[in-house]
Amino acid sequence: MNFKPLGDRVLIKPLEAKEQTRGGILLPETAKEKPQEGEIIAAGEGKKTSEGKLIPLVLKVGNKVLYGKYAGTEITIEGVEYLIAREDDVLGILA
Repeated sequence: MNFKPLGDRVLIKPLEAKEQTRGGILLPETAKEKPQEGEIIAAGEGKKTSEGKLIPLVLKVGNKVLYGKYAGTEITIEGVEYLIAREDDVLGILA
């Protein structure tokens, strides 16, 4: 894939939606919730201040992250769905 996010944006590949509940009930496609976990596939260089100084991103390629339910913009690249979000939209890194 030839895609490089700009500025403080990251490209996230969302994890698959869960197909069944903890109790074992299988969920149809219409009942599945939007995933809020994903993996960083690509990251921009960082945020620039008003003085032009570059503040590097905390997020790195390969990090598993938790992001807001309605964060970012969904895109499709080569048939795969991704999410482009700002670093501020990411809530945390999963261990």
